[in-house]
Amino acid sequence: MCGFVGYLGHGRVTMQSPAALLQQMGNLIAHRGPDDSGVWFDVEAGVGLSHRRLSIVDLSPAGHQPMVSASGRYVIAFNGEIYNHILVRWEIEKAGLAIAWRGHSDTETLLAGFEAWGIEATLKKSVGMFAIALWDREERVLTLARDRMGEKPLYYGWQGDTFLFGSELKALKAHPAFQAEIDRDSLALMLRHNCIPAPHSIYKGIRKLPPGTYLKLLIGKREGAPVPYWSLREVAERGQAQPFAGSETEAVTALEALLLESIGLQMMADVPLGAFLSGGVDSSTVVALMKAQSSRPVKTFTIGFHEAGYNEAEHAKAVARHLGTEHTEIYVTPEQAMAVIPKLPTLYSEPFSDSSQIPTFLVSQLARQHVTVSLSGDGGDELFAGYNRYFWGRSIWQKIGWMPQGLRRVMAKALETLSPQAWEKLFNKLSLVLPDKIKQRTPGDKLHKLAEILAVGNPEAMYLGLVSHWKDPASVVLGAREPSTILTDRDQWADLPDFTQRMMYLDMMSYLPDDILVKVDRASMGVSLESRVPLLDHRVVEFAWHIPLSMKIRNGQGKWLLRQVLYKYVPKELIERPKMGFGVPIDSWLRGPLREWAEDLLDEGRLRREGYFNPEPIRAKWLEHLSGKRNWQHYLWDVLMFQAWLQAEKNHGTNFSSR
Repeated sequence: MCGFVGYLGHGRVTMQSPAALLQQMGNLIAHRGPDDSGVWFDVEAGVGLSHRRLSIVDLSPAGHQPMVSASGRYVIAFNGEIYNHILVRWEIEKAGLAIAWRGHSDTETLLAGFEAWGIEATLKKSVGMFAIALWDREERVLTLARDRMGEKPLYYGWQGDTFLFGSELKALKAHPAFQAEIDRDSLALMLRHNCIPAPHSIYKGIRKLPPGTYLKLLIGKREGAPVPYWSLREVAERGQAQPFAGSETEAVTALEALLLESIGLQMMADVPLGAFLSGGVDSSTVVALMKAQSSRPVKTFTIGFHEAGYNEAEHAKAVARHLGTEHTEIYVTPEQAMAVIPKLPTLYSEPFSDSSQIPTFLVSQLARQHVTVSLSGDGGDELFAGYNRYFWGRSIWQKIGWMPQGLRRVMAKALETLSPQAWEKLFNKLSLVLPDKIKQRTPGDKLHKLAEILAVGNPEAMYLGLVSHWKDPASVVLGAREPSTILTDRDQWADLPDFTQRMMYLDMMSYLPDDILVKVDRASMGVSLESRVPLLDHRVVEFAWHIPLSMKIRNGQGKWLLRQVLYKYVPKELIERPKMGFGVPIDSWLRGPLREWAEDLLDEGRLRREGYFNPEPIRAKWLEHLSGKRNWQHYLWDVLMFQAWLQAEKNHGTNFSSR
């Protein structure tokens, strides 16, 4: 795991030497690679690469980057891990190619593959997470590539006559050509999704390379569009057309074998390794299958909160005790959690407002004190139907879809007659008689969310409402027009007849790479920890799409197939409980210890001076939130994270373009 940054084109003249500029750009992402640094520059072509290394596999100087291929043709800066690189080496040697290996790094394997088979063929053979910048000295072509599911980040774009690319925006901004013009349309997207979905970024002219694609840029040409080498859409459609034909027992056995292989490969490291453990289905499965392949106790890490509705530490401890892991937990005070907030703008480099970014950073910080690599259970919800919306959304639409919209509007108003707090009091009184499967954290907020979507015209609109924060963000961001995304552009949808499958596909294309994986990458790399996600091995993803929904959702509960694998290793009673999520009580913090901080950022005069937001709807929600009538934490956190980011950028001397 590492980070890189680079540029193409002579662009603006700088007083610095190219090497000094590249070193400076790389130093801004030193947290991604504190163990080593390197720069490479071709004066004639105007191409520069800067790399920061976190040594995981082959700790020797033989793994130093940027790395030149054996023939001298290619130069690479690479971030990530190729888990099957030993097999790839074997295939290269089997093909009769004489390679004088200098070390055993996966970077060297990639370069040899590019020389043996070409770029696309090598990417298709690679199992892993990666972002790659590759300069072809012979053809004078720059290639950027990103892993299939989008685990590793890669930004790129023209700024004047200079093409910039790298792992994080903060490194690109160090180049004198960077113009720092805020994209108001992207800000509107952020208010809807609490993140800025690919291919957009907060800056005009800078994009994110979509997962599963590569881009080629020839010297002297500004054109270049991402080319897919793997398509989730094709995977989903093929899985639907060719569903798994075996028995349930055979499906469990096949999934277990795939997960054992994926997790076994991702345990490859020359440094200490562990896993995040929440005690839920996904992380418990990963840890159980790690234990099955490890001769020593697995190191596991959990953070707990004293607020009962947010604490999963007791569940994690019970699973850890059963599996015999070397378990480390820490209970975090509100003060410790809130101390993370000032770090968030710098950590993410662009506005990002999924508030679970706070506990994710804290558990990464805890793990880094003991290990350099940690496996996580992310991806299980999207692959095996774990989110409540997959079965609740389907059920709700079946029950209300036949009703006239006018009647549904009346029902929505009825739900809104009680405040979320009043609903929660009612649920608390009924808690002893309510079945576990309908017990939820913050039930009042969920009922008000339901009220927001009752009047929609079709199930897809209901899904968009379920995953949206601000429902009309372009009315809040001055001068913005909200761009279309995969969620609103039906031409990008896979041909899937079932509503639940369409929701899962859209989540896998947007929510997973743009929110979940961004959160995990920045939080872990912010403390120089490599986080690996074995459930997102593309072979597991492909298998999961062949599995029919009947093996994922059963009796109103998701992840049936994954649970059957887990129950071979962990008793059912340790796992079965309502889904909790991974959050912090932002709602009460905004009314209490964060109130002064938030009031300063949401000050009406300030909002007007800065000129990005229409203050009226923001102030209305802020005052209503303070009164306790409604919980607008998600809406307010979106605005606050942009405001905090904007303030941090100004403090760091960013001069935003006013164009």
